[in-house]
Amino acid sequence: MSELDDFRAEKDDFFGSHPQSPLTPEQKRSFQGLQYFPENEALRLEVEAERLFDQQPLQMQTSTGGVQTYVRHSRFKFPVEGEEAELTIYQNEHGYFLPFVDALAGTETYPAGRYLEPEELAGSRFLVDFNLAYNPYCAYNELWSCPITPAENRLKVPIRAGEKLFETH
Repeated sequence: MSELDDFRAEKDDFFGSHPQSPLTPEQKRSFQGLQYFPENEALRLEVEAERLFDQQPLQMQTSTGGVQTYVRHSRFKFPVEGEEAELTIYQNEHGYFLPFVDALAGTETYPAGRYLEPEELAGSRFLVDFNLAYNPYCAYNELWSCPITPAENRLKVPIRAGEKLFETH
């Protein structure tokens, strides 16, 4: 098994049995594991991010009507299936945050988008591994509050990596 397979198996175990799982007790009873795209090496990227200097606080709306505060940290461009895409990395006191919606939203991926925490590398580089893209907890249970992906991070290209849409059985 690959490192990614191990990570996914641990996540499925957490979702299926841990008290802090986002699943309701009823969902846990029929939980068979999350659905994922196959590992996609082409979407495990080291990107050069252009630092943004308009560090005004950004109020990101949440699914429950609240707000979370971030700053726009940097932007990067990357190729996806022959097309160029661009995303913004946000930052708050908890670290870096990369919410995004792709062209598969609502059919194969969660309509409100998926999340990543990019890893800062030397210089202005980041490791952005879309294989680790995950659904926010509000995808499983509406009691959770999740930031809503800003319009600038809504892609017209598919990101065939990471978690797929959660199917309730």
